[in-house]
Amino acid sequence: MELWDIYDKDKKRTGRTMERDDWRLKEGEYHLSVLGIIVRPDGRYLVTQRKLDKPWAPGWWEVPGGAVQAGEKSVDAVIREIHEETGLDVKDADGGFLFSYHRENPGDNYFVDVYKFEMDFNEEDIILQQSEAQAFMITDISKIEEIAAEGIFLHYNSIKQAFKGGK
Repeated sequence: MELWDIYDKDKKRTGRTMERDDWRLKEGEYHLSVLGIIVRPDGRYLVTQRKLDKPWAPGWWEVPGGAVQAGEKSVDAVIREIHEETGLDVKDADGGFLFSYHRENPGDNYFVDVYKFEMDFNEEDIILQQSEAQAFMITDISKIEEIAAEGIFLHYNSIKQAFKGGK
């Protein structure tokens, strides 16, 4: 059973935990997720496409990410999630934390820590997590914006500022 820490409105751990995907958070309670944008020195980004059997946003494009587990640091979670989902190891890559945002939904309030890493990699370096993604693309910002305009890029409006400038 995967446990997540419960955070307060100031993004401080409360000392309590919740089971993964137990969407019964009260007002003022949050969980923490991470997103990791990966850019190559040539300004091209790695994006993945969600499997079609996903209950939420099947077939949509996204950057790697996921939940921070109980007791885990945000930076360790993003490094773990990127490695699990893409096979890339960003622990020694340039970059790091950019910003946080939060959302409030009935029973599902969350913070998201957004990271950006620059590293050189090729298509052969990508090993997709078969349970999460069905495809990937190494592409430029114009293609990402095109996908976002179609309404099928997760979190784009919340993270688009992280893509600006290419690197």
